[in-house]
Amino acid sequence: MSDGITEARRGTYFKNEKYDKSIINWELHQQLNAKKSKISKDFKHMPNQKWHKYVSFIKSGVRILGYAFLPFNLVVATIILIFSEIIGIIEELV
Repeated sequence: MSDGITEARRGTYFKNEKYDKSIINWELHQQLNAKKSKISKDFKHMPNQKWHKYVSFIKSGVRILGYAFLPFNLVVATIILIFSEIIGIIEELV
């Protein structure tokens, strides 16, 4: 049988959600928890990193193709490079 002091020190006997004695600066702890909850809410607005990477690779490939066409046909190279910029806009939306 225990005297209750050990459980109280471990936090198992008295459970006070509002105030924890192990937290030295309670106001700073509240501010950090508020920032964590705000950050977790912002994750749903983040773009999909996997698709962003794929579209970026496609854009880079189209851009390399456009630069490869520069010595041969300036009009085709320009069209391909404009197309790569359109893909860049799509990349930012993904």
